[in-house]
Amino acid sequence: MLDAKMIRANPEMVEAALQNRNLPGALQNFLTLDEQRRNILGQVEEIKKFRNQASQEVGKLKKQGLNPEELMEKVRLVGQEIKELDEKLNQVEADIEKILLNIPNIPHSSVPIGIDEKSNLEMRRWGEPRKFDFEPLAHWDIGPNLDILDFERAAKLSGARFTVYKGWGARLERAVINFFLDIHTGKHGYQEIFPPFMVTADCMLGTGQLPKFADDMFKIEGRDMYMVPTAEVPLTNLYREEILEEKDLPRYMTAYTACFRAEAGSHGRDTRGIIRQHQFNKVELVKIVAADSSYEELEKLTSDAEAVLQLLGLPYRVILLSSGDMGFSSAKTYDLEVWMPSYNEYKEISSCSNCEEFQARRANIRYRPLSKEKIKYVHTLNGSGVAIGRTVAAILENYQQEDGSVIIPEVLRPYMGGLVKIEK
Repeated sequence: MLDAKMIRANPEMVEAALQNRNLPGALQNFLTLDEQRRNILGQVEEIKKFRNQASQEVGKLKKQGLNPEELMEKVRLVGQEIKELDEKLNQVEADIEKILLNIPNIPHSSVPIGIDEKSNLEMRRWGEPRKFDFEPLAHWDIGPNLDILDFERAAKLSGARFTVYKGWGARLERAVINFFLDIHTGKHGYQEIFPPFMVTADCMLGTGQLPKFADDMFKIEGRDMYMVPTAEVPLTNLYREEILEEKDLPRYMTAYTACFRAEAGSHGRDTRGIIRQHQFNKVELVKIVAADSSYEELEKLTSDAEAVLQLLGLPYRVILLSSGDMGFSSAKTYDLEVWMPSYNEYKEISSCSNCEEFQARRANIRYRPLSKEKIKYVHTLNGSGVAIGRTVAAILENYQQEDGSVIIPEVLRPYMGGLVKIEK
């Protein structure tokens, strides 16, 4: 959430930033309510000042043996007025908080300005897309042909946008998960966490999924809990309502979780295969860092996500998202897009974001600086390290052979019991 004091001091700057996020006029109600709030506070202060003076005067009248009843009645009426103003203030502050919880983060100055993905900037590419000497198949054909993906039986179990992994397909999914965790813990310095797959509404509020994106979440009936849409939620909220010491920062965490998303509003997009599912697996990277190092940490986090794609030999590109294409909580985001022959284009496989203090304010995660300055909010970062299902899809398509078999990337073979090729 944005700092109300910062908005109050820089309304034109914030309004311009939100206009770059396609939200012109988003501050109008906030500024009106904030003015009401300040007026009420001014009234309360004046009335309390009168009450204090009157109370002192009552004491003086009593000492002088005079009747203070009339003044005491005024004090009583003033007390009732203060109570009414306090109730009004509480409602105004609740309305302000509701507005603030629905306002996105402000883009960093290095973010390109634009209304959608057309203004995104390509930063770099790695690897060359494979040139096939035969007509390549899509992963939604390769998987069933090898009897390692079963979409029809998944639909029988759970409906559309679910997949059953079978045999070597299940083993490949598990291999990718373990490979990513081993790299991120063994080479990149992240601590492995295995969190719950269900979280409270407070956690979802802390990382920005609620209240704005409630329709995208799977809520547990009868309980104020949700299935995790990403491990970013439990990992970041591990330190909710805590004050950390700067000497203990940065904190790097990685976790495998299944992820659950309703995908509301995405009808017709990537409906075939395992690109956009209601349930999918992901290895997430989360950093909690001091404020002055977060952009250096974003570059490192993005590099960590790139490293696993390089080790798998999967061509990809890095995209800097424009102001109109970024996620709600992000101040700056890089997307990694892997080459998918079936689409003849790159498809997103990871988003790496710096949320600055946006999530930390919502979750109240702070740190005590070494310099003995006042307590500050941490900066939080997150990124897919990377999406497992999309990685499996990319492996099937990029490593497919003319006879329908799929070569296993060399780095995964130890996780596959030495298997070199999946074939019928």
